[in-house]
Amino acid sequence: MTPSADTPTISARPAGPGRRRFLLYGGVAAAAAAAGAGAAWWKFQAAGTGRAAADALWALSFDTPAGATLAMQSLRGKPLVLNFWATWCPPCVEELPLLDAFYKQNASKSWQVVGLAIDQPSAVRKFLERTPVSFPIGMAGMGGTDLGHAFGNLAGGLPFTVVLGAGGDVLQRKMGRITPADLAMWTQVG
Repeated sequence: MTPSADTPTISARPAGPGRRRFLLYGGVAAAAAAAGAGAAWWKFQAAGTGRAAADALWALSFDTPAGATLAMQSLRGKPLVLNFWATWCPPCVEELPLLDAFYKQNASKSWQVVGLAIDQPSAVRKFLERTPVSFPIGMAGMGGTDLGHAFGNLAGGLPFTVVLGAGGDVLQRKMGRITPADLAMWTQVG
């Protein structure tokens, strides 16, 4: 059958630059919308689990690298920066001096910092011999991943930081390396 003058024809010509640009920008917009929806979902999910995780946190105890016991209950009632880290995680290692400086500057203002190592105890001890910190370190091991998950770290990535207010409420969460600006902002909300 041959098309008549009234029948539209469909050509298989390649898309021109305008159509390619439309498809590219449309794809970028769709990806951005999906990322935004994912971030909103993560924040909503994390917000629902924070209080229960914070309540459970105070009942926990961790061994320290020196073999003592770190009872989280002893830190209750003060603002707390809870940092999940590992010796094999470069951004974790890079932020430890910043956390240590923050702890030294703000301990007199009741701020506490605790590092929960998601790592082998021998690796943590060896690392801290070379790079000591002033704040307490708890040996959370792989069980620390479950605790991080309870605080909203659904991906299990490191570093992961949670800021708890003096009343025990989760005030902030951050996946990835912290910055001085983060710490400055957290002291304002804590």
